[in-house]
Amino acid sequence: MAIFELKAEQIIKLPGTSFGAEGIKERADLQRLLRTHIDVVSPETLVIAEEFGYWEVSKRRIDLLGLDKQANLVVIELKRTEDGGHMELQAIRYAAMVSTMTFDQAVAARTRFQSQHNIEGDPKQAILSFLEWDEPDEDNFAQAVRIVLVSADFSKELTTAVMWLNMHDLDIRCVRLKPYALDGRVLMDVQQVIPLPEAAEYQVQVKEKSQKERKSREGGADFTKHDISIRGKVHVNQWKRRAILLVVRTLVDDGVAPDLIAELIYWRSHHLWWTVEGNVDSEQFASHADRDAQSAGKGFNVLKWFCGDDDELIHANGRTYALSSQWGKRWSEAMTLLAEKFPDYDISFTPTKAND
Repeated sequence: MAIFELKAEQIIKLPGTSFGAEGIKERADLQRLLRTHIDVVSPETLVIAEEFGYWEVSKRRIDLLGLDKQANLVVIELKRTEDGGHMELQAIRYAAMVSTMTFDQAVAARTRFQSQHNIEGDPKQAILSFLEWDEPDEDNFAQAVRIVLVSADFSKELTTAVMWLNMHDLDIRCVRLKPYALDGRVLMDVQQVIPLPEAAEYQVQVKEKSQKERKSREGGADFTKHDISIRGKVHVNQWKRRAILLVVRTLVDDGVAPDLIAELIYWRSHHLWWTVEGNVDSEQFASHADRDAQSAGKGFNVLKWFCGDDDELIHANGRTYALSSQWGKRWSEAMTLLAEKFPDYDISFTPTKAND
């Protein structure tokens, strides 16, 4: 590929150059500029650390470490070379090492980052505001690690390896930074080459389908459906998040206070419910919730709450409640607590024997 200058009488191909030829250094220049303009290579990302290497087993350091809007960690590795070297192997090691990071550790990393670069503000609040969270949610924090490789170009060996790794459930993107010289200036063509942007959504759908099929074959818990029994009434073949909605709705409809349920599921007490004033339908709920969120300087994502249909909403105390639809590893613990707290409801749950 090339960049051309369009003139009245001709089209002129701009001369390609290299970062080395232009005196542009990897860390002092590229990394320094990208840490404050990270959207160039990784949109919707918050940088929480630079040269991150706070582990005992290795002296290696991640060029830039970030978070995306889904609270996934993002390992960003930079090379100014023409082939990317072996950066994919290096990045995978980093991803494995950082994969156990907790929310508090992320705050500590962001604190050091802000101190290093004289960035004002509360580091914890910076992360919470970026994620649009009211408070930390360990269940949904760092559930995955994404990798972004940034280089002047990539070898065939590297791109082949990345495509194969992506087929096996990793999320690695290759972003090419190609410099060009024009009238004493350096222009930069930025292209995501893996996956191609126009094919990314399709590839994600194929990947998710393959994951579900494979985990289903392997008996993976993430996609196991359950039969839920409440006072002798059995609801078969339920997704986990739908199952807890059935239980909670039954309890609230019988007069159990939503705040009591939130108190019981203590690790989610402040983000179990989104509530608005009055008895409203799903369309009104989304409108009111978005209005309330904006007035508080936050955002409201309908995909994170049971509010898409009128029958998902719960009404109590002159208000309308939407239950969180984001349930992770502690789902069974929440269901067990509900069963133990309300024994008269005879709540039980077992994996469906034959999942569809």
